[in-house]
Amino acid sequence: MARPAADVHRVIKAYDVRGLVGPEIDEAFVAEVGAAFARLLRTQPNRPGANRPGANRLVVGHDMRDSSPSLAAAFAEGVTGQGLDVVRIGLASTDQLYFASGFLNCPGAMFTASHNPSAYNGIKLCRAGAKPVGRNTGLGAITEELIAGVPTYDGPPGSIVDRDVLADYGAFLRSLVDLSGTRPLRVAVDAGNGMAGHTTPAVLGPIPSITVEPLYFELDGSFPHHDANPLDPANLVDLQKFVRETGADIGLAFDGDADRCFVVDELGAPVSPSAVTALVAARELTREIGATVIHNLITSRAVPELVVERGGIPVRSRVGHSYIKELMAETGAIFGGEHSAHYYFRDFWGADSGMLAALHVLAALGEQGRPLSDLMADYQRYELSGEINFTVDDAGSCIDAVLESFGTTIVSIDHLDGVTADLGEGTWFNLRTSNTEPLLRLNVEARLREDVDRVVRQVAEQIQTRAAQTQTRETPTQTGETRTDTGETQTRETQTQTRAVP
Repeated sequence: MARPAADVHRVIKAYDVRGLVGPEIDEAFVAEVGAAFARLLRTQPNRPGANRPGANRLVVGHDMRDSSPSLAAAFAEGVTGQGLDVVRIGLASTDQLYFASGFLNCPGAMFTASHNPSAYNGIKLCRAGAKPVGRNTGLGAITEELIAGVPTYDGPPGSIVDRDVLADYGAFLRSLVDLSGTRPLRVAVDAGNGMAGHTTPAVLGPIPSITVEPLYFELDGSFPHHDANPLDPANLVDLQKFVRETGADIGLAFDGDADRCFVVDELGAPVSPSAVTALVAARELTREIGATVIHNLITSRAVPELVVERGGIPVRSRVGHSYIKELMAETGAIFGGEHSAHYYFRDFWGADSGMLAALHVLAALGEQGRPLSDLMADYQRYELSGEINFTVDDAGSCIDAVLESFGTTIVSIDHLDGVTADLGEGTWFNLRTSNTEPLLRLNVEARLREDVDRVVRQVAEQIQTRAAQTQTRETPTQTGETRTDTGETQTRETQTQTRAVP
């Protein structure tokens, strides 16, 4: 049936499908998404340049939300109604679904709303080999079909089979990182009642040198203890306390679908995702000198500096997983990292896996004797502000006012994503607008904390002055469906704040 365009566009975003269960997403809606995706896959080659027809099967997984099993089942019915077969892997993390897509060489659909509250759900789609599906690579066509009405298929329906890939997923990740010679490690893991409670035992359990201290491993889509969003510093507090209480060597916190991993050291202090990116990049470059490493422009400049020092080629990207994955494919990069704790690996079909990044950190920690706090100090060269959000009506004039205020102290400017101003001697700031909200996002880095604070104050003052001139009034950042995948968490680098503009 045809659907109102506004209703469809509200749910089908640039990179995924996401909305409130009931008012925005229900079984009938996702069945049509499944049918439209199947039609797209059936008529297009499985990969660019392929001679054979499109895909003939699709792998489907889902998270622990109460609505996920029924939505996944309805989606599968839509797919089989268009003649494609469905492989159901059941409960899965998003990177487990990516593994299945690569391992089985078929497209995939993951039902999850990631870190969003329990009232939400959604779908992450990929082509064979975990290749992302976005607005320009399939979601746009699916949107058009839902608005016009998905045509029926007069051929035979597809079939549905169940397949458990959890053990294969765990074995594959362990095959990529050698932990055979590591010292004994006590690892505290906060699953946040999300999918890491399902995958962590399968991945870390078979490693003799690792003792897992589980926290909130019970799968519960109502998130009874805290939101499964380590981006919010409040959601790391329990893990920080747990690390100190258990005497753990390291703490790991995962978001709801367990594709992002945040690290806490033995003292309970959060570790910068930029430092993790630098550490993993250094490890990957030891096995392939001259390889390319992708980093987004908000990541600490310690990352490209270290990549060059280790003989690699750093490539700077816009913020957002779609840009990273595109550059991973274009350049053949061995690794990519974002300040949001998304980590991408060539050996994982160019997709992101928080669990694989965690294995690299565990291996680096376990193959030497220093505590994690000392180890990670090697990769932390600068002070960062974290992402600070200002709600404004006229972002352009605010940016102009900020740049004018710095005047000749600006050494250079680039516009890869928003505006990045280099102030010299290691100090820079980036201002960029949000794609979904009336926000200006500020990130500042400098060698000294006082320089970071000085730049933040100056930028904030200019934005507040311009906002007052235009009688702009700020409202708090919404707490429902906000796309915070591009922020960070709790350390000075990773705090995400929203500033009031009077």
